[in-house]
Amino acid sequence: MTVLDDARAALATGPLCDSCLGRLFAERSFGLANAERGEALRVSVALEDDEPYEPDDDCWVCELESERVEWWAEQAATAVRGYDFETYQVGTKVPPLLEENDTLLREDIGFEADAGEALKTELNREVGKQIGDITGAEVEFGRPDVQFTLDLATDEVDAKVNSAFVYGRYRKLQRDIPQTKWPCNDCNGTGRWQGEPCDGCDGTGYRYDESVEQLSAPVVVDAMDGEAGTFHGAGREDVDALMLESGRPFVIEVDEPRTRNVDVEALEADINEFADGKVEVEGLRLATHEMVERVKELDASKTYRMDVEFAEPVSDDDLQAALDELEGATVHQETPQRVAHRRADLTRTRDVYDASGDLVDSTHADVRIHGAGGLYVKELISSDEGRTEPSLTGLLGVDAVVTALDVVDVQGEDEPFADEEFFRQ
Repeated sequence: MTVLDDARAALATGPLCDSCLGRLFAERSFGLANAERGEALRVSVALEDDEPYEPDDDCWVCELESERVEWWAEQAATAVRGYDFETYQVGTKVPPLLEENDTLLREDIGFEADAGEALKTELNREVGKQIGDITGAEVEFGRPDVQFTLDLATDEVDAKVNSAFVYGRYRKLQRDIPQTKWPCNDCNGTGRWQGEPCDGCDGTGYRYDESVEQLSAPVVVDAMDGEAGTFHGAGREDVDALMLESGRPFVIEVDEPRTRNVDVEALEADINEFADGKVEVEGLRLATHEMVERVKELDASKTYRMDVEFAEPVSDDDLQAALDELEGATVHQETPQRVAHRRADLTRTRDVYDASGDLVDSTHADVRIHGAGGLYVKELISSDEGRTEPSLTGLLGVDAVVTALDVVDVQGEDEPFADEEFFRQ
């Protein structure tokens, strides 16, 4: 049979719109929209059969959904009015009845079930084009700023506004500030205990009044006019430790942002003013969602500076000899006693890349350790009652303890965060 024979057979099944007729032959010609292809076939059949050209004003297959492309695009654009977005994607929920009609049409004329183009595919493309014309945004098939879903059964458009992301590095300049909100253990973060304000947190629901998250994320959420924010860090330092020098990588994720293209230099200044010297951020950049996993899974080496106190006087020669032994060593560490309640009891091996230090006086030293990610440096000094080997305590034969700890550098083992693919241009 010829194409016109197939078209004639399709038209004989009942009233058929040009789009549904043209979709049957989408794989046989290019450069035309399905409606244009269907109209051309209908005209050709009329000419060959010497009959008047009469387009159908109904369609038993799609029930004229194919002719509502402009309406759907307008509904979609209205759903995201007030939101700033550059990319989008369109999906369509087709009712089972219309999908069945599509299948029956192909069966009736002897076509394979997947011949031509599905109604869903056509609507995704044609409505998508119209949305682009209205909004000036572009289609993206990965993770767009907005995902539209057209529900033909309910005549509703679901517009999911995907998160926006800001990457940077933070320095924590004050001790006893956790990285993220720390819910109170006594009341499970509710702020109430047996109907009364919780004594453990004074009714706040948090063990600490502030965190790096609370001193930074609200500013980003406000700048992007979002619904909420989530802080993702590349590891975390102890609550009583400072984070200095190059800072720790982080990403703030903003839910349903109305503004995406913020001035990151101004945002950086606003965060630093809001944090009031307790936390500083730098190097802010607009990022993609892939950066979240990159930050969270960062295999990072870290450099620590520690105030160390000895139980007995130590000579500088003995200290330098012990540090020389630690430099380049592979350390075996059982899970420290201080975190055993929340970590699996394992023996880990971690490398010490560099170890240096100076005596402040005979019982105090300033020590700097550069080690692999996951190295417990407090235990590297104290030995944790022999659970870490080697240790500074073991090598000196003198008990040593960290009295203050600062993280001064966090860097990826393989490379720093320099890949442009993870940032929005």
